[in-house]
Amino acid sequence: MKRSVTIPSTIISIALGILIATAGSQGSESYNGIALFAICASVSFLLHWIIFIPSYIYQTEHYFDLTGSISYLSAIALGFYLNPSMDPRDLLIGALISIWALRLGSFLFMRVKQDGKDDRFTIMKTQFHWYIMTWTIGGLWVFLTMAAGLAAITSNVNVPLGVMAYLGLSLWIFGFSIEVIADRQKRNFKKRQNKDKEFITSGLWAWSRHPNYFGEITLWLGLTLIAFPVLSGWQLVTLISPVFVYILLTRISGIPLLENRGMKKWGSDPEYIDYLERTPSLVMRKPKK
Repeated sequence: MKRSVTIPSTIISIALGILIATAGSQGSESYNGIALFAICASVSFLLHWIIFIPSYIYQTEHYFDLTGSISYLSAIALGFYLNPSMDPRDLLIGALISIWALRLGSFLFMRVKQDGKDDRFTIMKTQFHWYIMTWTIGGLWVFLTMAAGLAAITSNVNVPLGVMAYLGLSLWIFGFSIEVIADRQKRNFKKRQNKDKEFITSGLWAWSRHPNYFGEITLWLGLTLIAFPVLSGWQLVTLISPVFVYILLTRISGIPLLENRGMKKWGSDPEYIDYLERTPSLVMRKPKK
């Protein structure tokens, strides 16, 4: 990728992170005069930049996803440690983010270790400007996906859990279950010996070409609903969390990359083309006959 694209993208990612961190700091608890939300927000970027250094030197992508999970856990832990007034909503949000981060991070780390590589990084990791952009966007991804939850955890407002929180929790459980099941089905499919085709079309993958992404978007929407009642003013900017997840997965790095790769591999396969025509890209529904 050209420097004319990667360098501006890196700068924009940092600028966007600063803007959201500033907005979300309204109504945040403070630590030594600094908004706790901003302190926690910086964790994801700092950890990604630190781990980028040895990853670039040794030309490895093995710790990219693991770094993301550690960033989630570190930001939440710091928020809990420095916040003098925790309530049930904060504990619930922190627990849900931690469960998700531990599950996905360990799954992706073990997958890349077993596979030996992640094809997305083959060329990228050899180009400094492209690779640092990717790690910076990784930091932005961590921060923005949990921005609403982090704003709630660091907020100085306490509101009892209500209907919206329970609705959000139900959505989170539903989305998390879909993501876990879809990941497991695809992993088991890839492990099968002598399989009759190279792409999965069974299980949840018969209802959506990317059910794991559908689950991902749904669970972050649920978590944002749990956070919403204690947010106000400029903190409402953090409601961008599920929107950011949706745009990134459906327009930038998720579905577009995978579908382009799929067309290169199986674009001449009538069965694959039929699968594309019968199965929705994201939202799950019964497949067409």
